[in-house]
Amino acid sequence: MNRHDLAAECARLGRPDITYAVIVTIETGRTGGEGKKRRPVTVDELLVFGLALATPPLLLLLPLGSEQTVPTVPAADPRDPYTVWQWMTGEATPTLDGPLDGRYVTESRPITGNGQTWAAAWGTAAYPVSLYPELARRRETAHKARLRAALDPSAQTDYVGRLDELAQIVNDMHRASLTVPDLPTELAEDLKRLDLLTDPDQINPRGME
Repeated sequence: MNRHDLAAECARLGRPDITYAVIVTIETGRTGGEGKKRRPVTVDELLVFGLALATPPLLLLLPLGSEQTVPTVPAADPRDPYTVWQWMTGEATPTLDGPLDGRYVTESRPITGNGQTWAAAWGTAAYPVSLYPELARRRETAHKARLRAALDPSAQTDYVGRLDELAQIVNDMHRASLTVPDLPTELAEDLKRLDLLTDPDQINPRGME
């Protein structure tokens, strides 16, 4: 894909302002009073570029498989790209301190007045990262169990078990004040019928995609 093609794709995605000239400025910079200066890319533009290039946006930032290390923050050492990837997705807690005895460790300093550590605050903020993929997995498992139960009555017990597992993650999300994505109509109705939800109004039914 050349720059003209990329600009056309960006326009198709609703960003006609990302023109050929803008892309050149981002890639090579524009000469001015302070020499050549590249135009920065905003977060929303990063998503547009990722979709236009059919590439996960994070891969535009982190060269997985092609570099040994990437910069992190000025006060910390460069780290391998996949480690930084996990930080950016919330899959892992950043280990900025060190190396100590050859290992990097999480920060133990308090970050709030109540004494909560930086690592604990990060874990709280990243909690939804673990819940949404698990919700998707349990939703799919329950959906398949429902289809089996529709064909074989003896599979009904397994279906109820899968519903209970789905309800647990939905209830966890409710306690964390997280928005629960719409569930397939049949699953939502059965969760409510079996009284498995802390708050039945927290879910909305929809058709199965």
